Amino acid sequence: MLAEIITIGDEILIGQIVDTNSAWMATRLNEAGLRIKQISSVSDDREHILKALAEAHNRANVILITGGLGPTKDDITKKTLADYFGVGFKLDEGALENVKRIFAKFNRPLLDVNYKQAEVPENCEVIQNHNGTAPGMWFMHQGKVYVSMPGVPFEMQYMMEESVIPKLKELYHLPQILHKTILTVGEGESFLAERIADIEDSLPATIKLAYLPKLGMVRLRLSGYQDAGGELQSQIDHYASLITERIGNVVVALEDIELEKAILNKMAENHLTLSIAESCTGGYISHLFTRHAGSSEVFLGGAVSYSYELKESILGVQNETLWQHGAVSEETATEMVEGALLNFKSDFAIAVTGIAGPGGETPDKPVGTVWIAAATAGKRMVKKFTFGSKRQQNIERAATAALGMLNTLLTDVLKSGEIV
Repeated sequence: MLAEIITIGDEILIGQIVDTNSAWMATRLNEAGLRIKQISSVSDDREHILKALAEAHNRANVILITGGLGPTKDDITKKTLADYFGVGFKLDEGALENVKRIFAKFNRPLLDVNYKQAEVPENCEVIQNHNGTAPGMWFMHQGKVYVSMPGVPFEMQYMMEESVIPKLKELYHLPQILHKTILTVGEGESFLAERIADIEDSLPATIKLAYLPKLGMVRLRLSGYQDAGGELQSQIDHYASLITERIGNVVVALEDIELEKAILNKMAENHLTLSIAESCTGGYISHLFTRHAGSSEVFLGGAVSYSYELKESILGVQNETLWQHGAVSEETATEMVEGALLNFKSDFAIAVTGIAGPGGETPDKPVGTVWIAAATAGKRMVKKFTFGSKRQQNIERAATAALGMLNTLLTDVLKSGEIV
């Protein structure tokens, strides 16, 4: 069963907002057993919308549309849908009562444009919006399902979970879609592909392997489609096991989670703590950890020490080290990580110092030069990286590299059975 997503709005096309709706919807639809054929974003233009709807009709069984259902003149989706289906409008009493309820709740007058939100194309089944004034609309047309929903993310999400997905499951016999993700760090997709080429070649036709790279990480995703029953899950688990055994040195997790979350989980399970000394990443690594609930069980804190003075006073870096070798050096990274371990009293620590850019380079230290250290009692890793010229990418790459080094050190310590 194929689905297509169309998001409508000039604000998406000019980059004023990011289309998070499509990613969220694609995930939920895939979980329900629908495969996404295409995702499109179109402008608030009648002809553009009509063309997108006609093309989607030829590609997919289910077409989901978000955006353009507000009360203002630039919201033309509802009128365009009526034109597309060749129908007029009707007043939906349920939608009108919902609008009245919301305005009464906030003690605001109901305007004519708000009344019009309860007017819907004659051939639609209304999906009530319990979180906003614009109703959703379900259409059956020439054997295809069209669903139009508001572009406001939380309004759309409630509609999808409470009404749309249950209705699709009731209407269609959807196959089971199974995924298994292997999260790796520190090795590029081409090298991984070469290492597991024979395993990939042996995959049955029912299972596909995808490589999903992202700044120093690669997710390997095994996917398969089947009706209820069958042995697909055991087959996917078997091939995941073969791959993990082959590339175990770069595997972080056997689930689709963020890299730092996988590390947090591993450290929490073993009652280990972490501190961080950041310079060029400016607190970004700390942010990655602390955005996850429960991070305080592992993450103690750290220092964002841009200046020489703070590297000395907070982390204990020697003045002589800084002036002789510079802030961006193996020696400084080493003293930063050792200072974090000592002063913050954590089991593990990581330190990052470098030149994020665009300025600050020297003849022997170009923009993108970063030294990273990871340490625990009696064990330390220090490595130099040379990234690119883009500041944000350098910060993100440095963070990923630091997390990768921490994971390697953590894995080695846990495998050795040493007590930290």
